[in-house]
Amino acid sequence: MVGPAAVIDGSLLVGGVVAVAGLVLVAWALRALSERRRDNARGLLVAVDAGRPVTLRSDRYRLVGRPDELRRRRDGRVVPVELKSRSAPGNGPARSHAVQLWAYCLLVEEATGVPPPYGVLRYSDSEFRLRWDAEARRELLAVRSEIDRPYDGRATPSRARCARCPWVTGCDARLR
Repeated sequence: MVGPAAVIDGSLLVGGVVAVAGLVLVAWALRALSERRRDNARGLLVAVDAGRPVTLRSDRYRLVGRPDELRRRRDGRVVPVELKSRSAPGNGPARSHAVQLWAYCLLVEEATGVPPPYGVLRYSDSEFRLRWDAEARRELLAVRSEIDRPYDGRATPSRARCARCPWVTGCDARLR
């Protein structure tokens, strides 16, 4: 036989579980609302690489790219967004990630005729707005011109590296 104290304890337990579940649902809903507000502040989503991909091309700079997102700001300018699944490096965005984002900024500028004010580099734990200005353009174009230079032979080929390299058939530094 179950006494009145056991029934009360059982009711408290059920009530506690329901209360905790309710709090979890409220927290989840508030987080979803917060994310929606943050997304609205970021700008209207114009394209997503996974859903409606847009490939940007520039014959002038011989660049092609597909940003993860393109967002249209209230002032009409389009901003590229690059998503990284890893957490942000401790000392800020990796230079290679910045150069990639700047390439997208240049491609957006070429496609729309209007330079974006910045590009967004979003890591799993933080977000950076990298200005698209004259200095960023200079850095990007310096990297772009470096790519056009003939190979200077700095690589030291090895059988192990050459065996797993996808470019071994076209490489002028491969181990013979």
